[in-house]
Amino acid sequence: MLDGPIKILVPTGSLGAGAREEEVRYGIAQGAHAIATDAGSTDSGAAYLALGISKNNRGSVKRDLTILMRAGADAGIPLIVGTSGQAGGDLNLDWTRDIVLEVAGELGLRPRIALLYCEQDKDRLKQYNQAGKVRPLPPLGALDDATIDACDHIVAAMGPEPYIAALQGGADIILGGRTTDTAVLACFALMKGAPAGPSWHAAKIAECGVQCTVKPVSGAGVLISIGPDGFEVEPLSMGNRCSPESVSAHMLYENSNPFLLTEPGGVLDVTDAEYRQLDDRTVKVTGSVWKNQPYTMKLEGAGSRRFQTVMLIGIQDPHVLEAVDTFHDRMLAALYDRVHKTIGPAAGDFHISLRLYGWNAVSGDRPPPGTPAPREIGVLFVATADSQEMASQIAKACNPYFFHFPVVLDEELPSYGFAFSPADIDRGPVYEFLLNHVVEVDDPMELVRTVWIDLGEGEKV
Repeated sequence: MLDGPIKILVPTGSLGAGAREEEVRYGIAQGAHAIATDAGSTDSGAAYLALGISKNNRGSVKRDLTILMRAGADAGIPLIVGTSGQAGGDLNLDWTRDIVLEVAGELGLRPRIALLYCEQDKDRLKQYNQAGKVRPLPPLGALDDATIDACDHIVAAMGPEPYIAALQGGADIILGGRTTDTAVLACFALMKGAPAGPSWHAAKIAECGVQCTVKPVSGAGVLISIGPDGFEVEPLSMGNRCSPESVSAHMLYENSNPFLLTEPGGVLDVTDAEYRQLDDRTVKVTGSVWKNQPYTMKLEGAGSRRFQTVMLIGIQDPHVLEAVDTFHDRMLAALYDRVHKTIGPAAGDFHISLRLYGWNAVSGDRPPPGTPAPREIGVLFVATADSQEMASQIAKACNPYFFHFPVVLDEELPSYGFAFSPADIDRGPVYEFLLNHVVEVDDPMELVRTVWIDLGEGEKV
């Protein structure tokens, strides 16, 4: 273990979100031993894994990598990136790799790069399932081969062990596939012998960068310092600060239990953690405990099964706005009836939804009686069917009713404000997460493939 605390510079909550050069300089000046950042999430849905693409644009990721690679090389410290390219699949990782190689050439750097792949072979995963090593997470049930085959890509979320092995192998830059956010930030400290409780807890607090501060829109990153009795966290921006409340609150982020956090190989328990204001900007945390458990890796699989066509209108009709729920129910029934009468059984197992923006589109809950009428609503029509052609035909069949359906039957037919012409827009495949399971492994490395690129040697190892 290093003398003194182990300091990890977390420049941003997600690679491409906007690392700041002055903050990175500050973290380096404070003695950072590594730069570590997450680069993805499941937050934005299944399409990024199914398609192997990034939500962040290439320019923003390249900008951040240019700042971080230059800083890491100048300081002689490693750069560690997890869940590369948004979803951490092989295509996502290769996309990030190509940017890193481009930046290295532009900066004249010759780093030793470790690529950690965790996309899974379907036949091998079926063997794990048959051996009883795969179990579902709520609300899914037992996994079957058909579901595995329906996935376009499947990844297993890595813990810190592949990163530790890469660091011990002399990596200057590590690009990881799908990884838990915390493992990316905890790996260096764990490798150096820091206690597991503070290492994991510090990583959880810092995973979203500046979000654990009192001004989550002021700055981008934080610095965590992990010692034998706990850890400290401070913002990289001098105009910001951490408080015990802002730090402790981040245990609630994407976590149903504010005291327990399940990770590969164990559970972080912060039930007895204490959060203390150390100075104006820094909070110190003690009492974090790590409890070992059998090693599991979360499986995420994404694919597409059905197709959608959408239409959009805006409504300011006072009759509709005074009876939004009634309007919704009557129109939806009329649209289903229209499809059954005009297309019939050929429509298959179709589905129509109406999403009322300005009323209840986000929650889906009906507002309580007496809720004031909105000024206007936007109504999104979504037809889902087994083929794009059928989804489109359903939308076309519903078009006249969708744009002119009255809530008051004895008045002239209304016309609502359609947003586009043609009105029906084919959205394409519906991408879904089809796997939400964990797989038991004997070795944290057994589902991971490591590829080395050593630009100093000019070859791939």
